[in-house]
This record gives sequence, structure tokens and C-alpha cells, in this order.
Amino acid sequence: MSVMPALFFGHGNPMNALMRNAYTERWSTIGANLPRPKAILCVSAHWYVPGAAVTINTAPRTIHDFGGFPPELYAVKYPAPGDPDLARRVQKLLAPLPVELDERWGLDHGTWSVLCHVYPNADIPIVQLSIDETKPASFHYEIGERLATLREEGILIVGSGNLVHNLHTYAWGRHVVDPFDWAIRFEKETRGLLLAGDHRPLIAYDALGKDAVLSVPTPDHYLPLLYVIGTRAAGEPLTFPVEGVDGGSISMLTVQLG
Repeated sequence: MSVMPALFFGHGNPMNALMRNAYTERWSTIGANLPRPKAILCVSAHWYVPGAAVTINTAPRTIHDFGGFPPELYAVKYPAPGDPDLARRVQKLLAPLPVELDERWGLDHGTWSVLCHVYPNADIPIVQLSIDETKPASFHYEIGERLATLREEGILIVGSGNLVHNLHTYAWGRHVVDPFDWAIRFEKETRGLLLAGDHRPLIAYDALGKDAVLSVPTPDHYLPLLYVIGTRAAGEPLTFPVEGVDGGSISMLTVQLG
């Protein structure tokens, strides 16, 4: 079996789950072009908690982890099955790190708002892995390295967040705004490092200056990228199948390995 690609999605506004736009159409195209995975392991910005945990539910619930949106969004269900065997495989790969087998969490919107376009039939098993908020960025990159072998087993590894994610400066109105200069600069610098395969500055992103501080005011949406690039093989091709900045300060960039 060939090595399964790995993807970091900029998921943006939860309303993308209901919308047809340039981003969601590209997500659909990605799903149509990918080899069919046996299962998906997703690291979402929205399961950012103390400690490492992996979902072991056979039927994970659809979590509506947001407020103030139209009723239609709360009605969305993404009834993909879970995969307890994959959850235990992840636990084994990460040993001796303690990883809780969690039955309480499900699929949060970082997962389902994208995958409802990538795999609209919700027929591929999904396991979510939490982000341990107590650990440094290097820890999350190293977790990706340890999970890389799953790609050889037909597992699609997905990170869901946003490379640039500053809600304090986000334009919530309906008018289109130009991206902030600092957002453009940070995304450009990051893309260059990704293409060069130079991951060290990406791990130590908080040393990249003021643009990084504005673009990544909190780690939650950035760290899923490190899980994905941690799985990258030497010389593996990397592309950006989705591009754009929403509301001036949310990068919708998708990074694809393989």
C-alpha cells in the first residue's frame, strides 16, 4: 500500500459546514482525489485540554462547540463511526506517554465542519486525538513523528486549525476585507519554511517576531499543523491545495503532504 497523504486544514468559520464557497469546494475536490483511507485520525484545535486522550466511541457524537450561530448549524449531524482499534493503536504508538481512552468527547466542529465536505457520506471511521495544552510545541511535533507510521497503514492523519487565527481582529460583518499585512507576511514566511522542509523555526514559532505574535495569539489553532508536518518523510512533496484569508485575520490555508 502507498503512503496515505496527510493534511492540515484551515477550517475557519463553523458556518463553512453549511456553505458552498471557494474553500468548501476545494475541500470536496480534495476528498474526491484522495485514496480512500481505512480511517481518519484528526487533531482539532477545539479539543485543547490538559492531558492526552483519544476517542474510543463506536458512534462519536457531533459536538456543537460554539455559540451565537443560526439554528441550522446546530442541526448538523456528522454520524461517522468511531474506530476503537485505531484508538488503541494510537495509545500503543505513544506509550509510555499516558493516553486516556475517552468515551465522553466526540467530533467537534474542527473535525466535522471540514469533513462533511471532504467525505459527505460520513462513512469513514474517525478518531480524535486531543492537544495537551500543558506541553510545549516540540512535544506536539514529536507526537506527529511517532504517529507517522499510521500513514503506511492506510490512516489519513488530519490536523484542523488555522495557520493565522486572530479573532480579536476578525471582520465579522458581511463585507469583504483585505488581509492584514502581518497575516500575509506570517503566512508567506511559514509557507517558505514548509516548502524548504525547515521545521525548526515552525516549532519555535513564537521566536518569529511580532507577525507571529499577532497571527498566533494562542497556540490551539496552530499546533495541529505541527502534528501533520511531524509525519513528513524526508523529501516528501508538499502543496497548498486551498489558499485565502477570511475576515482579514483567519488563514484558510490547507497544507497537504504527499
